[in-house]
Amino acid sequence: MRNPTSIQSRRRTGLTILLFVVFALAAGWTGFWKFAAGKAETAIDGWRAREAKAGRIYTCDSQNVGGFPFRIEVNCDQASAVLSGNQPPIELKATGLLMVAQVYQPGLLISEFRGPLTVGEPGKSPNIIADWKLAQSSVRGTPTAPERGSLVFDQLSVDRMNGSAREKISRAKHAEFHGRMIEGSATNKPVIEVVAQIDQGTAPNLHPAAATPIDADITAVLRGLNDFSPKPWPVRFREMQAAGGRIDITKARVQQGEILAIGGGALSLNGDGRLEGELRITMAGLEQFLAAIGAQQRVQTSPSMDRIVGALDRLAPGLGEVARQQAGANISVGINMLGEQTTLEGKRAVTLPLRFNDGAVYLGPIPIGTTPALF
Repeated sequence: MRNPTSIQSRRRTGLTILLFVVFALAAGWTGFWKFAAGKAETAIDGWRAREAKAGRIYTCDSQNVGGFPFRIEVNCDQASAVLSGNQPPIELKATGLLMVAQVYQPGLLISEFRGPLTVGEPGKSPNIIADWKLAQSSVRGTPTAPERGSLVFDQLSVDRMNGSAREKISRAKHAEFHGRMIEGSATNKPVIEVVAQIDQGTAPNLHPAAATPIDADITAVLRGLNDFSPKPWPVRFREMQAAGGRIDITKARVQQGEILAIGGGALSLNGDGRLEGELRITMAGLEQFLAAIGAQQRVQTSPSMDRIVGALDRLAPGLGEVARQQAGANISVGINMLGEQTTLEGKRAVTLPLRFNDGAVYLGPIPIGTTPALF
C-alpha cells in the first residue's frame, strides 16, 4: 500500500519543478525580448545613420519601446525629417510614427505613419499637406544590406497651401510603391525593380485630363547603378547615366474610363538628365485620349506646323491656315493610319511608339508633354 505522505511529497516536488521551469522560461523569454528589443533599436539607429549620410535627418520629440512579449514597438511622437541634400532643404513633419519588428524576425521593420504630414522649408510655414486613412511602410534587410522596401497608402490626399487656402494636388483611393534588389548587391552593381500601383488616382493640377480617376500598374527595372550606398537619387541617376545604364519599363498598364493603354520598352538618360528612348504602346480609346489632352490644339500650334503654315502661305496667302485646321480635324484619323491596328481586351486599339526626346514626349507624331530632368 502506497504511503499517502510520500505521494503528496512527490506531488509538491513535481509542482515546484514545474513552477521553476515556468519561471525560468518566463525569465529567459524576458531576457531574450530585451536582447531583441536592443537589437531592433540598434537596427533603427543604423537606418537613421545610413539615411543621415544621404542628408536625411530623422528625429522624434519623444520615443519609447514596448510590445512585450512577442513584438518590439518603437513609438515616435512628432516625427520629423530634414532633407538637407535638397536645395533649398525640405522639412517633413508627421504627428507620429510607430515602428514594429517581430521578436523572431528582427530583419523586417514595419512602420505606420500618423498624419497629417507637412512639407516645407525648415522654420517656415508648410507648402504641402498630405493626409491618409492608412500609411504603412516595410523594410527588409539590414542598414548595410537592404533587400526590399514598400510604401502603402489608403485614401491618400495631397494639397498645396496658397496663403491660407488649400489647393488639391492629387488624390488616390489606394497607392503602393515597392522596390527590391533583383541582381547584384548593395555594394556592387545592384539592379533594382520598382513597382508603382495607383487605384483611382487624380491629379488635376498636373493636367485637366488627370481630373478623371486613373488606375495604373507600372513596373520598371533600373540598371547601371554603381552601388546602393546612401546618397540622393539625383546623384544615383547621374551615376547611372555615366555608366550607360537604362530604365526598362517591363510592364505598364494605365486605364482611365474607356481609355486603356499597355506597353513597355527601354529609356535612358542624356547628359542633361532627361529621358530618351521609346516605348511601344497599345491603346484603346485613342480618340477620347486625344480629345482629353487637347491634341488638336497641340498639333495646330506646334513649331513643325508653324513651319508648314509659313511655307504654304508663301505659296498662297491663307492656304497655311486651311492646312492647320484640316490637320487638327483629321488628327485621330491620321494617327490611326500611322499605327498598327489591333485589339486590346476586346476593344479596337492601335499600337504606336511613345517617344522620349530630351524629355519631350510624343505619341506617334503628337507632342503630349515633357518630363522633368532627373538630375
